[in-house]
Amino acid sequence: MRFLNRSSPATAGGAAADVPARPDPYVPLHGSTSYAVEHYDLDLELRLAGNRLQGRAVITARALVPLTSVELDLIGLGMDKVAVDGARVLKHSQRQGKLQLQLASPLPAGTQFTLDIRYSGLPSPHNSDWGDVGWEELDDGVLVAGQPTGAPTWFPCNDRPDDKASYRFTVTTDAGYTAVCNGTLLSHSRKSSRESWVYEQSAPMATYLATLQIGRYRRLTLPAPEGRSQLPITVAVPKKLQATAAAALARQREMVEAFTRCFGPYPFPSYTVVVTEDELEIPLEAQTLSILGSNHLTTGWEEQRLIAHELSHQWFGNSLTLASWCDIWLHEGFACYAEWLWSEESGAMGVAARAAAAHAKLRAEPLAFAIGDPGPEQMFDDAVYKRGALALEALRCAAGEANFFALLHRWVAENRHGSVSTAGFVALADQLCATVPGFSAAGILTPWLYQTALPALPRR
Repeated sequence: MRFLNRSSPATAGGAAADVPARPDPYVPLHGSTSYAVEHYDLDLELRLAGNRLQGRAVITARALVPLTSVELDLIGLGMDKVAVDGARVLKHSQRQGKLQLQLASPLPAGTQFTLDIRYSGLPSPHNSDWGDVGWEELDDGVLVAGQPTGAPTWFPCNDRPDDKASYRFTVTTDAGYTAVCNGTLLSHSRKSSRESWVYEQSAPMATYLATLQIGRYRRLTLPAPEGRSQLPITVAVPKKLQATAAAALARQREMVEAFTRCFGPYPFPSYTVVVTEDELEIPLEAQTLSILGSNHLTTGWEEQRLIAHELSHQWFGNSLTLASWCDIWLHEGFACYAEWLWSEESGAMGVAARAAAAHAKLRAEPLAFAIGDPGPEQMFDDAVYKRGALALEALRCAAGEANFFALLHRWVAENRHGSVSTAGFVALADQLCATVPGFSAAGILTPWLYQTALPALPRR
């Protein structure tokens, strides 16, 4: 069996209670296990003409081991000035995407400390194993797509998915443009030819889920009719796409309600959908928001499933975030299953029929890797999505309706804003289904997750 507990769930503050002893093998050059970040306060000044960024990051962290130096991830931008707890560092170096700070005084384990880093440059995408990720210039604005290693392209950070922290963003940019970040909009002001936007993300968030979207957007609030979900839903959209976006997102509240019934309460105070004037290859997910291209604004199933998929990541991926990238199925398999649930709820094809179609496709395309540990090259392969969803359907068939949805509710509630692993999911499934004769979550999931041969189609 491959259900090894690599990391403990996050504490209330967002830092992992039991830090992995080594870097994540999928992204070995990113992140540090020697400290945990509690809060990022980012103050960003951007001039769109020339794509010039000046930033200040005030980072509150806690030493997990005795520290004589601190290492952060920062790609393509230069550090201008730095202080640790108000004191200058002895020396610093920056190379190969790493900022190394030599401390003037050692920090004992458990000590809280503050990094004050001023940096600047011309941000650009990081050419990663998964293509260009991170900061990207649009035809008229900026898009940040952080998954999985794009965060360091726009702020210095501890780039690990299991090091979750709260955030505050202050973004100043050209007048006439709207800046959208994660969380709640606290203020918006204008002075001369510049506009400033302040957002707060109080729930712990992984670095790759932090985002900045800038465009000629209008912020619209989706109506909340009596009897429907009252969750504040904002759409940031270019003026000429408002009517098209309203039609494409007409069932967004129904999706929220359906997923609330299936998974438990929506885990954040609000939700935002950003619609770019540019066409995008795929929609993008970030904590508390999703980013759609102008080409995703139709009412057809293919686009509606993507809208549902990105929304469901607020539960699976954002509130519950994998501790290690090898467990990516915990995000994508669950989000794909959410598509099927919405398909049935919306009156389209039922879950069983969606599962049969996915199974037939997988049967025609033999698999050469295990989706429960696919390796970095394959971690976003479509098989991870479809076979992960089929693994959940197999679990549902074995556990029964009541037990299965009780499991999803408990999984979401007990790990709210924390870090999760496959081992933790298996343990909870066995606990909740202890009265089901012969039930073994590991026995059900192992063939789907850790073997290449395709199991038989699950049947209820």
